[in-house]
Amino acid sequence: MSDMNGYLLREQAYTAGDSTFVECTNEENNFAVVFEDDTDTGYFYAMEVEPGTGKQTILDAVHIYNIEEVPAQQRQGTIRIIWSKDWQRCALIINNYCHAVFDFENQGGYCRNEFPPPNSIWTKGERTLTNEMVAAFFK
Repeated sequence: MSDMNGYLLREQAYTAGDSTFVECTNEENNFAVVFEDDTDTGYFYAMEVEPGTGKQTILDAVHIYNIEEVPAQQRQGTIRIIWSKDWQRCALIINNYCHAVFDFENQGGYCRNEFPPPNSIWTKGERTLTNEMVAAFFK
């Protein structure tokens, strides 16, 4: 994560499996992201915020984890949300590991486990996030 070139807008301690809601609005455009842990699963959402009203529309969502798959010794940590310098991409970093990226410019949501499958609305192609993609997004 140390080589990611962007803006750290949120940093928060958390415990996987505890109810968590971390929202991060991009003031440079009308986009926002949310990380949510509902005590069973972790998801990362891309949203558009309507100017004036603040109404939020979910554009895409990617699965981060199921709590039963997270070892107990790895559940406490830090969430970081980093926006690229052009404000078009946003990454979810948990414990110094990039789990997901939303590319608002190209309408793509990417995560390590490629779930849910691509949809016909926003992410239409490959959804798997790779280290090479992370490096390219945040160079």
